[in-house]
Amino acid sequence: MIRSVYNIMIREWKRILTLPQLYVVLLIVPPVICFLYGFIYEKEFARDLPVAVWDEARSPLSRQFTFMLEQTESIHITRQVHSAEEIRSLMEKGEIQAGVHFPRRMDEHIKSRTPVSITLYTNSASVVTGKLIYKDAARVLITAGSGVILQKLVKTGMPEGKAMALVQPVRLTSYFLYNAQYNYMKYLVPGLIAVGLQMIILMATVIVINEELRDGTMPELIRMANGAASNIMVGKGLAYLGASWLHYILATCIVYPFFAGGQIGGSFSLFILFNLLIIACISIGMTISIIVNDVMVACDIGVFYTSPAFVFSGFTFPRWGMPWYDQFYAWIMPFAPFVDGFFKVFFMELPLRYAHKEMAILLVYTVLTFPIGLFVLQRKVNKLMLKHA
Repeated sequence: MIRSVYNIMIREWKRILTLPQLYVVLLIVPPVICFLYGFIYEKEFARDLPVAVWDEARSPLSRQFTFMLEQTESIHITRQVHSAEEIRSLMEKGEIQAGVHFPRRMDEHIKSRTPVSITLYTNSASVVTGKLIYKDAARVLITAGSGVILQKLVKTGMPEGKAMALVQPVRLTSYFLYNAQYNYMKYLVPGLIAVGLQMIILMATVIVINEELRDGTMPELIRMANGAASNIMVGKGLAYLGASWLHYILATCIVYPFFAGGQIGGSFSLFILFNLLIIACISIGMTISIIVNDVMVACDIGVFYTSPAFVFSGFTFPRWGMPWYDQFYAWIMPFAPFVDGFFKVFFMELPLRYAHKEMAILLVYTVLTFPIGLFVLQRKVNKLMLKHA
């Protein structure tokens, strides 16, 4: 059995290296995808976003606030405007991402501790950039406004500690964990590469059996397997698992460290989780290939099955916020539990024991699909053996 599995694995590698539909998908497309995603987000996070200022105060404080806003990473003051309509117009044209309005008599109101409304207009059609601008603008304006009041109280002779307690009775300390700068590269690149690689493996394996039937090479494969469908599935599966290891090395030794600041070589936990995902994809893909004889139909099913994986995975929008039927559809795909585990072992750098639930779910996909594929393939093998007897 071991020799038979080994021979089939070597035979499959020869097919991978010689058939265009396999070597293009498995050996050429992965590097292209990895570096394409990496270079798309080369700037890492949104810097120097264009922002307009509508300054009706025209005062030393408004100029100071404008200067402080300019010093932040996300805000770059590019325009002076004179109305909210002008801010809206420039935003619609894509020339600015936000606008800040300083009202008349702002200095007087701040110094007299009268409530002041400084208005921030943000383009929330781009969720991340809108949040970045809001975060930096709120930090600057609240801190600067409190500083003005603090200085006034200290000048009246009040002790600085007591003045600080009056100005800021509650101090909020924020810690942004795991992706403090909303870094696109560090957050999105690993996830996009992972979904691309699992899609590649599944799309390659949906043609591993039906293509043999179409090309008339199945009798040769059956002889090498000694008539055992398990030898065929395990031998071919090991070949594609080996190809996925090349993808893993590419991602964790080159792309993740260079583009996403990850550890070179990934980690043992990530390697185990990645392998469970790939084994599940191989099992699902081969089962589809066994059941669906038409290669084109099998490819269509593979595309339909894998294309929405990233959207439904919860990587960019939490699954618990989706309707129940979308959550159900998400759990049909192994990428959903993989993402849950990926957040833990890659972003949070937690030990593997924290991902036991996700690992068990990934095993379920293999446990459910492999026996079905094995049963159907063995029946097909038996019929072909009788036909050629």
